[in-house]
Amino acid sequence: MGLPSVFIRLTGCPLRCRWCDTAYAFSGGENMTIAGILDAARRWPTRHVCVTGGEPLAQKHCLALLVALCDADYEVCLETSGALDIGGVDARVARIVDIKTPSSGETDNIRWENLALLTAKDELKIIIADRADYDWARAKMAQHRLSVRCPVFFSPAHGLQSAVELAEWMLVDGIDARFQLQLHKQLWGNLQAR
Repeated sequence: MGLPSVFIRLTGCPLRCRWCDTAYAFSGGENMTIAGILDAARRWPTRHVCVTGGEPLAQKHCLALLVALCDADYEVCLETSGALDIGGVDARVARIVDIKTPSSGETDNIRWENLALLTAKDELKIIIADRADYDWARAKMAQHRLSVRCPVFFSPAHGLQSAVELAEWMLVDGIDARFQLQLHKQLWGNLQAR
């Protein structure tokens, strides 16, 4: 968070989280070649690129795009729902993997096998919409020893969970996770493109 980045948002997602804040990415957009995406990224003076969605891994050319970005000397991260296999992602890419909480309605689609593939350069992100989500996430952190694998971030669901309340729960419990806000929303709201 806070690092100037080019966001490449791929269209489509097989999930339908109840509190999804990027439903506009379910369809639409414009078809682009990988070369066209690289040209668009070059217009910005940063070397950091975040490929996100929707669910980027649902796109058949996502893995090739990640390789092309790495080959072009970008520092690349992939934001993924955690429902699809991350095993084929280029080792140079930092993977930011969601664990869907009960309020999302998508816990049955968590691909728990992804946890064994995580390294210290990857991250887990858990969106918290209420106290039940928080308690569930704490239990999963302990059960799977998540903070030993990679950094874990708790983020309040935009418009549903008070950021202050979540931060207070984390402080009281001394949980081994980081607190995260969606900085781009703090600055620009929920703009689709900039």
